[in-house]
Amino acid sequence: MCHNYTVMSQKASQEPRTAVEQEPRGKAKVGERARKKPKSAAVKAKPGVTPRPSTVATTYLTQVLEKGKFQKVGNTLSVSAGDTLQLRCKGNPVEWGVPTYLQEDNEGRLRMVQHKQYGMLILANSTGADTGEYTCYPMHCEDTDCRKVYEKAVKVFIFFPDPQELFVPSSNYYEVIQLRTNHPAVLPCQVTSPSAKVTLHHEYPPAEVKVDGAEISFSVTRGFTIHRPRPHLAGSLYCVASLGGLRQSSTKYMLVYVHYPAAPPSPVIQASSDTVALGQNLQITCMVVGEENVLVDFTWDYPGQKCCSIPGPGSSLLGPGGSLMLSLGDLQIGRPLYTQDSVETVQVDGQGRQQRSESVLMVEEVREVDQGTYTCTAQNLEGSRSASTTVSIPGGSSTAKLKQPRERGRLRGRLV
Repeated sequence: MCHNYTVMSQKASQEPRTAVEQEPRGKAKVGERARKKPKSAAVKAKPGVTPRPSTVATTYLTQVLEKGKFQKVGNTLSVSAGDTLQLRCKGNPVEWGVPTYLQEDNEGRLRMVQHKQYGMLILANSTGADTGEYTCYPMHCEDTDCRKVYEKAVKVFIFFPDPQELFVPSSNYYEVIQLRTNHPAVLPCQVTSPSAKVTLHHEYPPAEVKVDGAEISFSVTRGFTIHRPRPHLAGSLYCVASLGGLRQSSTKYMLVYVHYPAAPPSPVIQASSDTVALGQNLQITCMVVGEENVLVDFTWDYPGQKCCSIPGPGSSLLGPGGSLMLSLGDLQIGRPLYTQDSVETVQVDGQGRQQRSESVLMVEEVREVDQGTYTCTAQNLEGSRSASTTVSIPGGSSTAKLKQPRERGRLRGRLV
C-alpha cells in the first residue's frame, strides 16, 4: 500500500548518475519547444539581435496512485516493497537519474517512457534495495543539441520499506572510508524505512558511538556524517537499525584516519656554493618546515639528468656475428646523483613544535655538465610547490653538453 502524503518539491543541487534505459521508450522529439508561453511580459527583440531560446517550463513530479489519480511529490516518499512505482515528470524531453543499484542491475524492472507532455518512470516489483534518490532533468534543445537544465531539475528520495531488510543491501563486507582532517566523512548506512531507529557502534572495543548532532549527525537519507574527523574514530564501525521487533546490523566501515595538511609545502632551496670549481663536491639542500606527522615527498630536476637515449630509427644494435654495435653519438650518459632525506621535529619560536623535512642532492666531482638550474619539488597530500637555484662553474660553457668525439666510432662487444 502506498503512503500518500504531499511535501514541497526541491531542486537537485547536483547530478546523480543517469540510468541506462533497459527497454525501448518513446524517442524524444529533438528541438521541440514548450507549447505554453511564459506568463511574464514578452521582451521585444532589438533589430539585428537574435532572440534568446525559450526558457524551460517549471518541472514537477507526480506519483501515479491509480488510473486517473495522482499526487504531487517532494522531498521524500514511501512506497511499500513489492509495489509498482510510477512517476511522471512534466516536460519533453526529460532524463532520469536513479540509485546506483538500479543502474547496474534492475532485471528489466525499470522502464522510462517519453510522452508528448511528460516523461514517465515505471519501477515494477520494487525492493528495499531500490531505496534512494530519483531525479528528473528537463532538457533544453536547440536544433539537434540537447542539454540537461540542472537548475530546474527536481528530485525525490524514495523509501521502499521492507519488513525483512532494514538496510539497503551491500555487496561488500567492509567498506573503507578515509577520515581526512577538517573534511566531513559520511558512513552511508542507508535504511529502507524512515521510521527505523539507527545507532552507530565501534566493533573493537564494542561500544556505541555518541551522536550529538555537532561532531556526528544522522539523516535517514544520508546516513551518519562525521563533521570533525578525529584519530580516535578510526577503526571498524557499523550501524544498527531497529524497527518493531526487528534489529539488524549494516555492513562494516573501516575508517582510516589521514592527517591532511592545511596547505601545500613551501620549499626553500640552497646550494653549498653558487660557484663551484671543476672537480669539487656540491650539495643542494631543499627544506620544508611545517605541520607534524605530514609526509613530504621530494623530487629533483638538475642539469645532465637525461640518461641513456635509445638509438634512432634504423639503427642496429647487432653487428655481424652477433656483436653489439652502438654509435657513440647515440649515447647520452646522465649524472647518477644521490639524495639524502631526513625528517626531524624542531621548536620554532612563536609556532611551537614543527616538522622539518630535508632532501640533500649530492654532486661529487663537479663536471661541466653539472652547471645550470637545480629545481626541487616538495609535495604533500594538499599539493606541491617548487623552488630553484642556479650553480655556475668557472670555465664551463653556458649550456653544458657532453663532448662528442670528432669521429663516430663504434662500440663492439660480443653478446653472452
